Amino acid sequence: MAKGYWIVRLDITQLEPFQAYIAANGAALAEYGAQYLARAGQYQCVEGNTRSRNTIVEFPTYQAALDCYHSVPYQNAKALRDGACEIDLVVVEGYDGVQPR
Repeated sequence: MAKGYWIVRLDITQLEPFQAYIAANGAALAEYGAQYLARAGQYQCVEGNTRSRNTIVEFPTYQAALDCYHSVPYQNAKALRDGACEIDLVVVEGYDGVQPR
């Protein structure tokens, strides 16, 4: 079964409410087996557009990634960041097929 991922790109517009969101979202992420693969580290935009903060969150399955986003605990945390950032968040299924060699 393929893993699931959140690909998150955002610009923080209000730091204090965004920090409250960060403090609150951990319980929901842990409940659904999430782990950060990339979290607001260095980056270079080599094509297209970007935002100031980029994060990739891995889940054990695509369904777990969707379930976490729609869960009550995560939606409660999300309410803390509403209006505190401009965000693009995509839930994507991992790929288990043939890889380049």
